[in-house]
Amino acid sequence: MEPVTLTTDRLLLRTVGPQDTDAVYAICQDPDIQRWTTIPSPYLPEHARGFTEQIAPDGWAGGSMFTFGVFLPTGELTGMLGITMRSLGTGEIGFWCAKEHRGNGYITEAALAASRWAFTRMSIDRVEWRAEVGNTASRAVAERAGFTIEGVLRSSLSNKGVLRDGWVGSLLPSDLGLPSTAPYVPGRG
Repeated sequence: MEPVTLTTDRLLLRTVGPQDTDAVYAICQDPDIQRWTTIPSPYLPEHARGFTEQIAPDGWAGGSMFTFGVFLPTGELTGMLGITMRSLGTGEIGFWCAKEHRGNGYITEAALAASRWAFTRMSIDRVEWRAEVGNTASRAVAERAGFTIEGVLRSSLSNKGVLRDGWVGSLLPSDLGLPSTAPYVPGRG
């Protein structure tokens, strides 16, 4: 599939390419991004090149991962967000934010825009969010975006060769006032 571009009141969400490699590399030097995400650590220039020139474009081309750079109107990269297809109708969202842009609500805004797009254009009926227990910044973004925190999955995340407990949450089309592609009957009990 061809990459799409989304806009919000304050942001431009577009795929990344070679022109963004240096910005991705610089932002990913942040120890918090290396600690809480699954990017390589240390993060080397070839990792950034592989991401912007192969991983992101290949994900779009194969319909397996939809990666958006989160940009200000000035063109400055503030963060990264992706929705990875996990199963039919289910995508998993992941994101990071540049240190100097945290606390502005950019990633929350981007998460809502990307989720709305996934629900209305990609026939996704569930966007899952997962983060290592303790990653309170990621959880705050998910909660502000309307995700329901569903619990803790023990030993569910592998980060740099270590299994860790993970929080899991979900956003459904109905949470944004949108219809699902299939009827949904919540459990009672």
